[in-house]
Amino acid sequence: MRNYTRSTVALVLSLAAACTTNKVVPAADTHDHAVTTVATAAPQSAALPADAAGAPARLSSSPRHGEWAMIRTGTGDSIRAWVVYPERSTKAPVVLVVHEIFGLSSWVRGVADQLAADGFIAIAPDLLTMKNLPQGPDSVVAPLATAAIRTLDANWVQQQLDAVARYGMSLPAAKQKYGIVGFCWGGGVSFAHAVHSPTLGASVVYYGVSPKTSDLASVRAPVLGLYAGNDARVDATIPPADSALKSLGRTYVPTIYPGAGHGFLRQQTGMDGANMNATKAAWPATIAWFRKYLES
Repeated sequence: MRNYTRSTVALVLSLAAACTTNKVVPAADTHDHAVTTVATAAPQSAALPADAAGAPARLSSSPRHGEWAMIRTGTGDSIRAWVVYPERSTKAPVVLVVHEIFGLSSWVRGVADQLAADGFIAIAPDLLTMKNLPQGPDSVVAPLATAAIRTLDANWVQQQLDAVARYGMSLPAAKQKYGIVGFCWGGGVSFAHAVHSPTLGASVVYYGVSPKTSDLASVRAPVLGLYAGNDARVDATIPPADSALKSLGRTYVPTIYPGAGHGFLRQQTGMDGANMNATKAAWPATIAWFRKYLES
């Protein structure tokens, strides 16, 4: 077993607990999020995604082109997605952004915008499109999304992501490479996508549970795991995955940020500064990972 670095790799409404049980991520993911109000935004840096409180203002002032797309994903199925383009003269890799159990929130769209600022075509699919949830503020939609996500089927979710990846790579401005990043529930989904997809270029998992070790033999894409020190339930799934992937000769780099809480990228304030410290380390590590494996 390797020693997990706690600050090595250079990197909510509010998040206070863990993710909810559903069919998409491993059965160990058994807790609900607690949703509270974030009163003030964390100090803003153009090099980092905004937190939940700061995301709406960041989105409204973004110079990048963002648009809604309806992507056909199968017979009779389409999925809504937020697509943001980078400002660059060359073709860009695609990164899928998998939302938390709160659905496709302003914060997730803000993360997509930051990925575009860092040079990627970012696509954030709304995996609850077919649930026809009402449109409205995140505070209204989040509890409905949390309940709806419990009803999703794991295979169906992966098929939607396959279709979104194909759509992304078909864009004239896109390279034929894609990665995926997800947060909590979406983090588990992004790790599961590495199990599922033989064409995935890179995966980044933010505080999401690991797949069962028996499923890991099909992983080909390099996986970066970014975890909170105060998140024992999720962190307990790291060592088995690490041992299994190491024995298979796969690339998996888990990093645990001491003192940080679950959902630190969404709620950057709190935990006596540990969440902000984690954010400042984890986001550059994310961008470096995608550049290493998707730009070459």
